[in-house]
Amino acid sequence: MTQVPAAPPAVSHAAPAERAAVRPPRAAKPNGQWKVDGTTPLNHNEEFKQESDPLLVRERIEQTYSRDGFDSIPGDDLHGRFRWWGLYTQRKPGIDGGRTATLEPHELEDRYFMLRVRIDGGALSTEQLRTIAGISHEFGRGSADITDRQNIQLHWVQVEDVPEIWRRLEAVGLSTTEACGDVPRVILGSPVAGVAKDELIDPTPIIEEIQQRWIGDPELANLPRKFKSAITGHPSQDVVHEINDISLVAVEHPELGIGYDLWVGGGLSTAAHLAERLGAFVRPEDAPEVWYGVVRIFRDYGYRRLRNKARLKYLMADWGPEKFRHILETEYLGRALPDGPAAPVPDQPGDHVGVHEQKDGRFFVGVTPVVGRVSGDILAAVADVAEAHGSQRVRLTPHQKLLVLDVAAERVDSIVAELDALGLQANPSQFRRRTIACTGIEYCKLAIVETKATAATAITQLEERLGDISRLKPISLHVNGCPNSCARIQTADIGLKGQLVTDDDGEQVPGFQVHLGGGLASQDRGEAGLGRTVRGLKVTADGIGDYVERVVRRFDKDRDGEETFAQWAHRADEEALR
Repeated sequence: MTQVPAAPPAVSHAAPAERAAVRPPRAAKPNGQWKVDGTTPLNHNEEFKQESDPLLVRERIEQTYSRDGFDSIPGDDLHGRFRWWGLYTQRKPGIDGGRTATLEPHELEDRYFMLRVRIDGGALSTEQLRTIAGISHEFGRGSADITDRQNIQLHWVQVEDVPEIWRRLEAVGLSTTEACGDVPRVILGSPVAGVAKDELIDPTPIIEEIQQRWIGDPELANLPRKFKSAITGHPSQDVVHEINDISLVAVEHPELGIGYDLWVGGGLSTAAHLAERLGAFVRPEDAPEVWYGVVRIFRDYGYRRLRNKARLKYLMADWGPEKFRHILETEYLGRALPDGPAAPVPDQPGDHVGVHEQKDGRFFVGVTPVVGRVSGDILAAVADVAEAHGSQRVRLTPHQKLLVLDVAAERVDSIVAELDALGLQANPSQFRRRTIACTGIEYCKLAIVETKATAATAITQLEERLGDISRLKPISLHVNGCPNSCARIQTADIGLKGQLVTDDDGEQVPGFQVHLGGGLASQDRGEAGLGRTVRGLKVTADGIGDYVERVVRRFDKDRDGEETFAQWAHRADEEALR
């Protein structure tokens, strides 16, 4: 049985007195910080991670569970270590949202799995896309969703088929390694890396180096919780950097040239915290080691006692950016980073929808599935259409969108028409473009309400009802099935958090709590901010269209000049928001 070793010695060039001054004081009750409290597990999650390296579960899946079936899988593997290989049990059909919080995991779960394919930077070849489509057809009942983490999720996967799925993915350079779990998850990257005319720098080499050196490394396979990364070289700041544990955002230093602005400690869920700038400039050649330093700080100092307080954002909230930077430089890098400027506010949206010229004179075409819902058939058709138009490269975005690269000018109209015929629009309505939704109760054991179909219905209604006010800047609508904010509800103009609500007849029905006025720099807001809530402001699932129409028309009536929806929502009185 593999034991997790104590944290390695710190690298530090600071004097002993200085190091002591910056170390956090020992808490009255241990927080489970390895460098402060030792590595003794303080809860069951920490115990099972130390009892056996979760990455080793792959061998058991291949040699035992895939042969002996679902019933042979013990609980700590099924509900824990499987995640390190991108596998979660999916929700059993027919269990309503009112029972989500009252049933045990084994009562909620089906004998099938969600499988998450890890796609760092969202970059796919058409061969890879066709492979995923084939797996969807043969093993996933045709299911496929593009997530807002640039992954593709499949459903209805049986454990008996997982080794063959891995074989097919890995044969084309894909994997599910650490797609879930308390590990460095997929690295978000600019979907237009290496092709955009206005790109400052291509971050692809950094993403590839991190992926090759540290993803799947047992040294980083036991973090306090998940660790989310984002790197972009594009001025639209297209990787939602404000809500990741670490982000590197391209910026031009007046003396050192193009590099990255370092952000740390973002995260949403039930206690949202936007990332903070450390004020440090990261040279491109230093970026992998800086990433490695930040993730090791999380491993060594992150809080492990309470799982709901274990994200890096809680450590950042307690330390602050100045202290975090000091410990990064002195204990983990062994050198100071230069100070650097903040990146300019974006002047364009970061979803890359539409037709855009590349630096080589060809074009990329960004299209919109409805809230990320696609299928094996659609993915296979996209691969066919792309290749028929001379392209072998596809990208996924953190906004549930899909891009086809390298299209010749004379083929643009044709590919736009053929993608549109697949339901993938390059010129969508603002609500189709700006609406995202999580998995919801259809498959997720945490969900309380349905999301994908609910959001799709609302989009159709809003396209019909609000076409007359298309002069307004696009308004984002994010629909989430539970409080955990996989669909980033706090950073939407209108964010909907799933819960049961009371309708006009006094009945408990699926619905949503409303968040208003959130946004990120890359979403035309100009600066990041979290939405506000109004006490008692809730809508039923079948009333989303009515509510959004009402509040948008009120905004249109009350707005002051070029005021954005977010600005208005934060100053408006509560009556105007109902």
